[in-house]
Amino acid sequence: MLRTYGILGIAGSLRTASTNKGLLRCAQAHAPRELNVTMADIAHVPFYNADIQEHPQAVAKVLEQMAKADAFLLACAEYNYSMAPALKNILDWASRTPGNSILEGKPVGIIGAGGGMGTSRAQYHLRQTCVYLNLHVMNKPEFFANAFGGDFDADGNLTADSVIQKLAEYMAAFGKWVAVHRP
Repeated sequence: MLRTYGILGIAGSLRTASTNKGLLRCAQAHAPRELNVTMADIAHVPFYNADIQEHPQAVAKVLEQMAKADAFLLACAEYNYSMAPALKNILDWASRTPGNSILEGKPVGIIGAGGGMGTSRAQYHLRQTCVYLNLHVMNKPEFFANAFGGDFDADGNLTADSVIQKLAEYMAAFGKWVAVHRP
């Protein structure tokens, strides 16, 4: 019997036509059958503030999705050579749950679309955060896409067959990574 895994995709960009959201949609469409990829909406998640004792509704909804997920697929936008604040913010909220239990030990895949180097610098910073949170990031293969090279349409959808194929290969490897870390 084939075991299926719930993968929660989180895009660091809040733009409606985000290429990183487009990557998640493409990853969802090209995921191996053992991966059930759903997406979180972090557009209304307020900045983390330790003075807020009760989670706002938008935060509670995403944290519930994170708790149920077997693994995370993070689409990391790059802003000023680092990860987008929205992605770091939801990880900050999640890390403040009792015992860090919704993150602890879960496998993570990182993809991203950005400028000339894809999102390599942002992914490096995200990996450092994941280490602290005790998330298990898949190291290889890596996935970077150029958001400005004509591979995406105006709605942020990935259209380049060669990049779609690379993302499908990434998702196949991610399926194996998740199976090892979530037997």
